[in-house]
Amino acid sequence: MLDFFKEIISAGGPVVIVLAVLSVLSLTIIAYKLFQFNGVLSGQKRINAALTQVQARDNQTALNSLRRRSPAERVLVYAVTATQNRMPQGLLAAELERRGNAEVELLNRFIRLLEVIALISPLLGLLGTVLGMIQSFQELELAEGAANASVLAGGIWQALLTTAVGLVVAIPAAVAASLLSATVERASHAVESAVGRFNLIVNAPAPQ
Repeated sequence: MLDFFKEIISAGGPVVIVLAVLSVLSLTIIAYKLFQFNGVLSGQKRINAALTQVQARDNQTALNSLRRRSPAERVLVYAVTATQNRMPQGLLAAELERRGNAEVELLNRFIRLLEVIALISPLLGLLGTVLGMIQSFQELELAEGAANASVLAGGIWQALLTTAVGLVVAIPAAVAASLLSATVERASHAVESAVGRFNLIVNAPAPQ
């Protein structure tokens, strides 16, 4: 298997080396994001239970219900703690918005890089193909049309190899970026929902 990859890199030249580096970078980012996203959408039942306790004015039990695994839980923990400490509602609302944005920004980190890799990898592959085809036809010209057909076919094969490698690198990066972005959007909605429900409960008029 190692010899096979060495042959591909040798045949593809510098473009394939660049694509190999991008592939390693892409897979590393994907592995890191999968680890980071573990539990990012969890805890909805705990959030519901905590909000029920907040409505009952039992903030300590609400805090005990949360595990801080998801962004929504972490923001809600801060909201309940700040309410216990009697932070003014105007300041609390601003701080909750800032913390929610920070959580989403953290989740979005490196996703744009995956999108860039998915975008440029096919272009690099195409560049390698064009350069390889130019080289093949230059060899044909130097041979004055007498080049061996197998040699010419080998040159074309090497040229097309870079396009294939570019697609192999781009497809997983594009799929991962799309799925991760969708997860970030869902996590963002969960934070907004938790904060919105919390504000409604806290700002609701006390029962007569």
